[in-house]
Amino acid sequence: MTVEFSELGLGDKVTEAVAAAGYTKPTDIQAQAIPHVLEKKDLIGIAQTGTGKTASFVLPMLSLLEKGRARARMPRTLILEPTRELAAQVHENFEKYGKNHRLTVALLIGGVSFEDQNKKLDRGADVLIATPGRLLDHFERGRLLLTGVDILVIDEADRMLDMGFIPDIERICGLLPPRRQTLFFSATMPPEIQKLTQRFLRDPVKVEVARQNSTNENIDQKLLKVGKTPAEKRAALRDQIRSAKEMKNAIIFCNRKRDVATVARSLERHGFSAGALHGDMDQKSRMETLDRFRAGSLPILVASDVAARGLDIPAVSHVFNFDVPTHAEDYVHRIGRTGRAGRSGSAITLVGPGESKYVDAITKLIQRDIEWLDAAPVSAPSQGGDAQSEAAPKRSRQKSKRPAEDQPRQGKSAEPKRRETSRRGSNDDGPASFKTEGHIPAFLLRPVGK
Repeated sequence: MTVEFSELGLGDKVTEAVAAAGYTKPTDIQAQAIPHVLEKKDLIGIAQTGTGKTASFVLPMLSLLEKGRARARMPRTLILEPTRELAAQVHENFEKYGKNHRLTVALLIGGVSFEDQNKKLDRGADVLIATPGRLLDHFERGRLLLTGVDILVIDEADRMLDMGFIPDIERICGLLPPRRQTLFFSATMPPEIQKLTQRFLRDPVKVEVARQNSTNENIDQKLLKVGKTPAEKRAALRDQIRSAKEMKNAIIFCNRKRDVATVARSLERHGFSAGALHGDMDQKSRMETLDRFRAGSLPILVASDVAARGLDIPAVSHVFNFDVPTHAEDYVHRIGRTGRAGRSGSAITLVGPGESKYVDAITKLIQRDIEWLDAAPVSAPSQGGDAQSEAAPKRSRQKSKRPAEDQPRQGKSAEPKRRETSRRGSNDDGPASFKTEGHIPAFLLRPVGK
């Protein structure tokens, strides 16, 4: 039986805002969770990514907050998010659906000055959205009291576990009043998270709209064997992007931050419009890159797992795993960036030598096999037409300004860089070779044994 938002018990102001946003029917997690939240019950919500978890707590919280007012430095509700991007996204949801309310929403994340955040707290916050580290920073500075929190939301709980935030979560829960409503949301439920819910939730209602660790059936999943060198993987990635059908935009996931920048630069050198997103970037750059990707001016986003959880970018058509994730749960979150809101999507994972064990862990977790593409491993373009077509653009660039990544690092000579390239044996445009440049050192001309 299909229900509508107007039947869930939400306030008129919230229902009007939802209708103005163009929604009439809730998703499964929203339909099941919202009535329990309105009844002020503790709740554990388990749902695969892209199912509308955020609105399932934002909408009822707006209704519950219609009565009462905030006091200075004493927020009425607290939402904890593992990353700045997720926190900012929840803030956007409150602005979107709370436009008929006069609620103060404060966002406490890194990369923003304490002074601006203090001003928000001093005015009183009905809703406080924060990452654990920045929240504790404010508390330790004496700028925040948590004794007035009526509702606690812990979002993306399994990601909190992966990022090592559980001790911070435990400490924060100890600072809150014991009689409060606690809402727990996660895509997966590992044993450590189950123990946490047993400690901090009282008789919770469990809502699970999909089998744990399942993947969206709308996503066409494929595996592709690639060569062992990074250059071969980058060549295979480019080949898959070029041959992708109906690709509007794509997110490429790497396991390491340094590879994010390398892959993004490589794609740009080969004519693709790509940007990088990882945790070491400053907050302004991260948000600007995300905004460009959402707006469609940046079709390819190369990212670490900072972009794997919860980000609402509904039109992503393709996901490429440049590396097989070492934690099987991360695969579920990564490919969940596509195939959202009923759309179809495509996810291709490049599998190098030694990564098969991670693939086995993934298929065991999602309880299904993933089809292998028939294409043979794509080697770096060292011979044939591909090498010739790409060699000319590179030579023309070398006559002018060299790419930044080819410049020697400050304070070091270029010689170690050349030795490093020779040791790797290849780059994006073919294998490196030893050249004497017409000069043979004298020691090489000496007769053997002399």
